[in-house]
Amino acid sequence: MPSTPRRRQAASALLALGAMLSAGACSVANSGPEAPGGGAAANTVRIVLPEEPPTLEPCDASLTATGRVTRANITEALTERDPSTGKLQPALATEWKQDSPTEWTFTLRPGVKFHDGTAFDAKAAAFSIDRTVGSTIDCNVDGYVFGGIELTATAVDDTTLKVKTAKADPILPLRLSFVEIVPTTTNKTGKVREPVGTGPYKIAKWDTGRSLRLERFAGYWGKAPEFAAAEYVWRAEGSIRAAMVKSDEADVAIGLAPEDGAGDAAVQYPNNETSYLRIDATKAPLNDIRVRQAINYAIDRNGLVASVFAGLGKPAGQLVPEGVTGHSTAIQAWPFDMAQAKKLVAEAKADGVPTDTPIKIIGRNGIYPKAAEAMEVVQNALIEAGLKVEIEMLDVNAWLEYLLRPFPKNLGPTLLQAQHGNQAGDAAFTMGQIYGSKGAQSSYGTPELDDLIGKAEQASGEERQTAFAAALEHQNKQVVRDAVLAHMTGILALSPKVTYQPNAATNDEMRLADMHPAG
Repeated sequence: MPSTPRRRQAASALLALGAMLSAGACSVANSGPEAPGGGAAANTVRIVLPEEPPTLEPCDASLTATGRVTRANITEALTERDPSTGKLQPALATEWKQDSPTEWTFTLRPGVKFHDGTAFDAKAAAFSIDRTVGSTIDCNVDGYVFGGIELTATAVDDTTLKVKTAKADPILPLRLSFVEIVPTTTNKTGKVREPVGTGPYKIAKWDTGRSLRLERFAGYWGKAPEFAAAEYVWRAEGSIRAAMVKSDEADVAIGLAPEDGAGDAAVQYPNNETSYLRIDATKAPLNDIRVRQAINYAIDRNGLVASVFAGLGKPAGQLVPEGVTGHSTAIQAWPFDMAQAKKLVAEAKADGVPTDTPIKIIGRNGIYPKAAEAMEVVQNALIEAGLKVEIEMLDVNAWLEYLLRPFPKNLGPTLLQAQHGNQAGDAAFTMGQIYGSKGAQSSYGTPELDDLIGKAEQASGEERQTAFAAALEHQNKQVVRDAVLAHMTGILALSPKVTYQPNAATNDEMRLADMHPAG
């Protein structure tokens, strides 16, 4: 295992964007008298988001809105995955080794301090793992990353941590890259809104509804980031976010669409997200596989990508994209066949399936550009196929109630507008939580699929790839729990005052240390 820290600001992570830089001398971003939200402006990078983070709770950092602010900025993990290579790198752990199929030893970085001045050690690491995986506070990371895996973490001494799993887990160090480390004084029986971490930035002020300011942590163990502070604001309209960069009110704006008008400031990047509809297959008429198949046949994915997504994406048939262990080359996007969709709905209706029962699409504002328009396209297609469909668009906090177990009670049949990014690079981070019978984001599963997922999770090497691909193919043919729409492409707007190279993890983890004043 590697034993030297990765340079977070490696030259390969920079983007010169020479055509976007002014011809004059180097300028510091946000050098005016005041930043949005009222913070001090000097040497501050200003970022405008589509939505305010619902929380900065570290054990919910697998949620996009939380993780893009928290991960690697405020808090850090023992390990981290390089999105450009897929390799696992040291972070708060300098090295690790597998002692047996169920036991690992991690050597921790000495001399690291938390923002409150307390020392990071193996007790803090063990506490953070137990708080994330073994507590009852319903951490999203627990369901997303661990999915019921039982483990115990024990501090041997200040810099040695033992982690033991109930079953063999070949990718435990990768899973632990999602456990953000916090001090032992952190609340273990409830979630925290503003965490204390070891990262290069600490929370300075969160003015709810207006802005969030992070400031550089003087006691950071690694190389100090170049920007002294980061100021986050949020605007729901993409065109406003783009305009803020063009008018020098912001330096970085994310979640944009081509028509938002970013112009020369626009930067496209593969964002590792796949958009899909989660089908609640426990309720009629969605409990009939013919209706679920009809939904897939009725959606014109090529047309959706070409029109609503303006070509920024690729029609998809599975949540695990290319480059991720477990991706199946045998699965293609469902073909658009409205005649077949109508036929399947009619057959189900003739057999007594209540196809006239209203189905509700639960959408999320700002989940991706033109989210509401995409759901309107889907609604029209499903109505044409012979189903009754309504739409309810929600903001992120209300939408999360439908994404995560326990789901709201007394719901009728629903389709949940969702997006999944597998930035970890292994299908284990998709299959259990989304398709397992007890998965944190799963509305339906089968014993057969659970068994296939379980066997794949125990495998390694080429056997792991083959086993997960087989599980995905079974889901696609025998379960049909969702309607996958497209692998997405992201757009952000970047000020000429800042250099930054977005990557496949940017949507979930936007590292401030990778942003630099241009000059």
